[in-house]
Amino acid sequence: MRDAAKIAAAIEILDSQLRQHTPVKDAVRDWGKANRYAGSGDRAWITGLVLDALRHQSSVGHAMQDDSARALAFGTVARVWGLFVEEIDAMMEGDPHAPETLTNAERSGLERDISDAPLYIRGDFPQWLEGSFQRAFGDKAEEEAHELCSRAPVDLRVNEVQVGFDKAFKEVSSKLKTAEPSELAAMAIRIPQRDPRGKSAAAESIPAYGKGWVEVQDIGSQLAALASGGREGMQILDYCAGAGGKTLALSALLNNTGQIHAWDIDWRRLRAIWPRLKRAGAHNVQVQDAEEDKCLADLVGKMDVVFCDAPCTGTGTWRRRPDAKWRLRERALETRIGEQDTVLERGSRYVKQGGRLVYVTCSVLPEENEDRITAFLASHENFKPVPAIKAMQASGGLAKGAEEILEKCVGNHGALQLSPARTDTDGFYICVMERVG
Repeated sequence: MRDAAKIAAAIEILDSQLRQHTPVKDAVRDWGKANRYAGSGDRAWITGLVLDALRHQSSVGHAMQDDSARALAFGTVARVWGLFVEEIDAMMEGDPHAPETLTNAERSGLERDISDAPLYIRGDFPQWLEGSFQRAFGDKAEEEAHELCSRAPVDLRVNEVQVGFDKAFKEVSSKLKTAEPSELAAMAIRIPQRDPRGKSAAAESIPAYGKGWVEVQDIGSQLAALASGGREGMQILDYCAGAGGKTLALSALLNNTGQIHAWDIDWRRLRAIWPRLKRAGAHNVQVQDAEEDKCLADLVGKMDVVFCDAPCTGTGTWRRRPDAKWRLRERALETRIGEQDTVLERGSRYVKQGGRLVYVTCSVLPEENEDRITAFLASHENFKPVPAIKAMQASGGLAKGAEEILEKCVGNHGALQLSPARTDTDGFYICVMERVG
């Protein structure tokens, strides 16, 4: 496919997504099924344009003075990908599958200055979250919001139970040439995504993944697992285990010793954990899929660590799921806050004296993070905060020099707020508390 035809395809997909609110993955998949002539490179180019248009939907629509699929596609090609008007004209010339020629109004929009637009428009996030972003990041709010619109890399965690880092890295880099060691997590490998028009790294198709040597996991998520301070022989409850990504990381920290109890309030979320445990060779995990009071009652007051990856708005994952930010509503935030308070209250019951409660969200909103911890500590004098960096150091899993990078993420309660701008990871909040009585 020629580039102009790819733009036309992106417009078609965007139109479906905007009009029918179809999840972007479904819209791209459906288009691919109906247009099987498109090769994998074509589909990657088209998908990249669709995702970038959604990432920058507010700023591009404002500049174009038009929020239609066509305006978003052309505006993204120029304003985000950096193509000049002349290049777009040349791209369109002579292609029978190209969209209609640019109008004068569209040409003006491709170059319009929007530096005086409100923060939420320049930063491409819902207007009602502007106060939250300013609370979270102060004068860095626009920079942080902009980075949440960038394309995320693919990160891998080396499964040290099965293989050493050097051997795994050699295997991965032989297939994925741009792979590089992480500067934050000692067992992490990063595959950068520098070209939005290129294919994402096919990490799950490489032999190292099939052998269980590596797992796909954002480095921010890996750091959250390190905050458990996990060591051999520990008893850990992964209280919101979901599909098991952090369960596997915790299992590896314990070197297949001790025990990880993986539970989630929705047992259906646990379905993906079984094949992952088998591939990783994790033998110290007990999956608990019954009602909480039935399967966890014997664990009350006995856990060295209770790890709570709480349900949240997912604002920290907008790089990977840009359509989700435009669906987010204030009512959803209110619901998540109630769930987070419940998770902290119920999860804390399982922590033994001297044990730790680790609270994690993939959010950058203070309402879900610092505010929840402040409220919890105010009503639970038997818990005190512990610097998250020290907990990570105790795990032995930080890369050399990582502490210096993480210091700029420290906030109240010794918690860390990771973000794409600060750590080039997804946005994760990580707080560690110790039970003292």
